[in-house]
Amino acid sequence: MLTYIKESYEELKHNVSLPPRSESYNLMVIVAVFSILFALATWGVDTVFSKLIKFYFNNVLN
Repeated sequence: MLTYIKESYEELKHNVSLPPRSESYNLMVIVAVFSILFALATWGVDTVFSKLIKFYFNNVLN
């Protein structure tokens, strides 16, 4: 485990480079937009299923 941590640290130190600030900002905006869209889609599906289940239990079973 100690070897893994040392090798990971060395890789981060020597082989990883950060993108420029402008590129990081653009990528952050893209991730934020898709996260919001995915959350809205999940909310929509949840709302539809919730109404279907209420309809089923209120009208079909009674």
